Amino acid sequence: MRPYICFLIMFLASGVLCVTCSSFPTKEVWALTTFKEAIYEDPHLVLSNWNALDADPCGWFGITCNKERQHVIKINISGSSLKGFLAPEMSQVTYLQELTLRKNNLIGTIPKEFGMLKFLKVLDLGMNQLTGPIPTELGNLTSLVKINLQSNGLSGSLPAELGNLRNLSELILDRNKLQGPVPAENNSSFVAKIHGTNDSRTSVTGLCGASQLKVVDLSYNFLVGSIPKCLEYLPSSSFQRNCLQEKDAKQRPIRQCGPQPSRSHQAPSLKHHSFKDAAKHQKASKPAWLLALEIATGIMAGSLFLVAILTAFQRCRSKPAIIIPWKKSGSEKEHLMVYVDSELLKDVTKFGRQELEVSCEDFSNIIGSSPDSIVYKGTMRGGPEIAVISLCIKEQHWTGYLELYFQREVADLARLNHENLGKLLGYCRESSPFTRMLVFEYASNGTLYEHLHYGEGSQLSWTRRMRIILGIARGLKYLHAELEPPFTISELSSSSVYLTEDFSPKLVDFESWKMILTRSEKNSGSIGNNGPACLLPNSVEKRHLDIQGNIHSFGILLLEIVSGKPPYCKDKGCLIDWARDYLELPEVMSYIVDPELKHFSYDDLKVICEVISLSTHTDSSKRPSMKEISLMLESKIDTSVAIELKSSSLAWAELALSS
Repeated sequence: MRPYICFLIMFLASGVLCVTCSSFPTKEVWALTTFKEAIYEDPHLVLSNWNALDADPCGWFGITCNKERQHVIKINISGSSLKGFLAPEMSQVTYLQELTLRKNNLIGTIPKEFGMLKFLKVLDLGMNQLTGPIPTELGNLTSLVKINLQSNGLSGSLPAELGNLRNLSELILDRNKLQGPVPAENNSSFVAKIHGTNDSRTSVTGLCGASQLKVVDLSYNFLVGSIPKCLEYLPSSSFQRNCLQEKDAKQRPIRQCGPQPSRSHQAPSLKHHSFKDAAKHQKASKPAWLLALEIATGIMAGSLFLVAILTAFQRCRSKPAIIIPWKKSGSEKEHLMVYVDSELLKDVTKFGRQELEVSCEDFSNIIGSSPDSIVYKGTMRGGPEIAVISLCIKEQHWTGYLELYFQREVADLARLNHENLGKLLGYCRESSPFTRMLVFEYASNGTLYEHLHYGEGSQLSWTRRMRIILGIARGLKYLHAELEPPFTISELSSSSVYLTEDFSPKLVDFESWKMILTRSEKNSGSIGNNGPACLLPNSVEKRHLDIQGNIHSFGILLLEIVSGKPPYCKDKGCLIDWARDYLELPEVMSYIVDPELKHFSYDDLKVICEVISLSTHTDSSKRPSMKEISLMLESKIDTSVAIELKSSSLAWAELALSS
């Protein structure tokens, strides 16, 4: 009997353990892995231990569970440079209390499904690149204590529904593109006050309803009207740099603001109600012909208004939407609507495929290719020569997220405007046949890689190489220091530097699609035609498209330009490893100079070697910025014609021939 009882106890205990082990909701694990799938760049590999096969996510990076380890209650992944979208499925993490994803590179919109997270207390998505409106559904999250959406690209009006958040104490929305008035109260509460009633059922949806608000920052937006009286206790800095009618708070210049609303329209006018009877009396005393004319005019105006409403409704219904599988299911029928931002590319020229096909001689003039893209050369009718990049991906592998990424990259490239950057002329997006192309201005002299390793060495004199270096430095300084947000070249190398007829460098980012295309089926990323680049110590897996990566690559590129050797070769390995023995020793420094060069400046070489050493320092925090590097090169390298003539007697003949 005793063995039987022992066996029964063991059986019950194992059953309890099994129940405990399997008690974690599978929908929460699914939601978290779906979030990971929507992240296409994870440079620090913070999501590397998010394993979909692991039924217990409590040990995953950034995840905190409750004491019983039954539910995820916190997600905190800040400052990790994650790039991707916010998955609506995150709403299935039902008991989530804190969602902190600040200081990443998240794009797209805030899903309205987040309004289902009824236990959420902290929502911090600040310092990302989110766009679109703030969902009104956030007004359902009555447990919220803190909202931080600062430093994004959010647009639209400030939702009055945020006033429903009675526990909200901190609302940080600065540095966005929010428009419209600051919502104070809704009409129902206003009417209740007029009649002297205090109906508890009346919902106060303006910010006056959020009675616990202590910290508010709405600065650096485009809000109009005036500051509600219920928020006048806040410092003026909370409303500065808007378009408000306030003298105390510093506002934007009038040229940055649209037409201002009249103060008389900010609330229902009592005078309007008091004159209703007088208006009716006047109407009765009008002549019949005038009354008939007014009726006819009213009918016509009403008809026009109805037509306008129907047209607007039709346009809304026809808004372009891509139905894509967020996560492929067995039935292949589960879809999610992903709306394309039609405003994103409104200022970028769209080319037709047929137009580009004619310009590129039926796409037969191929000047470059890789597993990810093909580059064609063409000539626009009556226009410039062009380089057309066509993405190599099948339609069945193209998802809504790839489409949003494509549009985001096109918009990002379109804002670049510098003499040392390849100019984006437009894009092509067609569905039949499936086409995604970028159109750049063509640089007629090919790539720097071709000139260094396949061309005639005499074409690239020392002075010409110095001018190319200075041009690249200026272009990178513009990208890193003069743009907001900064822009980085995904794979900076001699193959991404194109040369014009006078050998002026043009940086072109043809490789930015590799990272995202690797997420599609049957499309594995590949190393470029020129061999793998020598990257940071953590190798290719941790190579990130960031400013520090660009600076490191710039150092390698300088060494390649000066030495004439490729960044990697089978015999000697990485070029930087070979050159380290020469960079800091003046007596042997000249050994790194290209043997093709008969003349060079030793003073220039010392500066170049110093920049190479600083740029490729193993500790990225000790590398100078491109602004500092550019200043160092500009101040110490002389590329004037006089210097070139002084260094080479042949330069006189070259100058005579070119004149």
